[in-house]
Amino acid sequence: MPTIPGPDEDDLDAIAPPQPVFHVEQALLGALLLEPHRLGDVTGIAADSFSTATHAALYDAISTLPPPDPAEHAQNTKWLDQVLTKGSEQTRGLTASYLHTLIQVCPWPRHAPAYARMVEAEHARRRLETAAQHLVQTIHDASLPHPVQMVLAEADALGAVVDDIASRFPPRAGVLPRTTAPPPPIAPDRREAVEEEQLLLAAATAHPADIGSVRWLLPDDLTLPLHAGLWQCLTALARRNEPVDPVTVLWEAQQRGLLDDGSEPGEVLRMLAEPAGSVEYWGERALQRSLLAIAEHTGRRIEAYASDPANTPFQLVVGARRALADIAAVRTRWQHATGVAPPQRRRPAPTTRAGPPTTMAAHATRPTRAAR
Repeated sequence: MPTIPGPDEDDLDAIAPPQPVFHVEQALLGALLLEPHRLGDVTGIAADSFSTATHAALYDAISTLPPPDPAEHAQNTKWLDQVLTKGSEQTRGLTASYLHTLIQVCPWPRHAPAYARMVEAEHARRRLETAAQHLVQTIHDASLPHPVQMVLAEADALGAVVDDIASRFPPRAGVLPRTTAPPPPIAPDRREAVEEEQLLLAAATAHPADIGSVRWLLPDDLTLPLHAGLWQCLTALARRNEPVDPVTVLWEAQQRGLLDDGSEPGEVLRMLAEPAGSVEYWGERALQRSLLAIAEHTGRRIEAYASDPANTPFQLVVGARRALADIAAVRTRWQHATGVAPPQRRRPAPTTRAGPPTTMAAHATRPTRAAR
């Protein structure tokens, strides 16, 4: 028996205001109650595809009970009584009156496949939103002993949800979400990040020969524009085999206009002249912080896309995959930095043709029941 979602809501018709999917679910359930043989035309959904516990329980009852004889079903309510009894075992407050309401609000029972496709699309949006929320929550879980590994695992789980949605709703090229992405989050440990980046820059100034060992560190991994610019100065001097010390780095910074923002030359010199620790250590710390920040921004982007019901599954897949590409890029650099290459999830074969729109029934060659 599938797990029935939802807390203790008494949700027969008490959702205020009901979302469009609530009415779609009512129409689908009404169609199946009125003409149970339509269940054979419904694909891609299960009980947990519904937005309320009541609707989930009803669909579970409809889909597990033996279908009635059409002629007998037209003459009595025996099968409807069985549905009511079984559904009531999973959710309280279900009444015969609500079953009749569902039948009355269904416009056309023959449109059941289209209604099911809409329910499937909405469920896909909720699944994506939940997976993105889990990623963000993992990033902020201070109890994790190995945060990067756990975050990358959650990113893989999120990617698996995207791949599954793509298999059901093949994306259309160039159809991006209409939702504006949120700005990158501000690191809660910004002061610590600034201090560690200063130590990184000082260590690199004192040991320029070690700069080549952290080629995986990019200027964008540093939190302050001045720090990013100074890192570019250091890598440029090392690449040109020129002398590296606080003075030469300061001069390179001036040539690049880094002091135009009002940075004091004396402060820069003092920062670069106080090394502690190794370039590799502080570089890895900076990269880890950058990876977590990128992962959080990715999760929040996808969450924003998925929380907007105006976005179709096609748009969600395109937008989510573009966002996840940012994590893939920094993951590769993290593997180079740490020498750890976690197993990559297998991606499904690319879709060769576009699928049906969200308001159309699934293709006839699809399985008659898709369990999730």
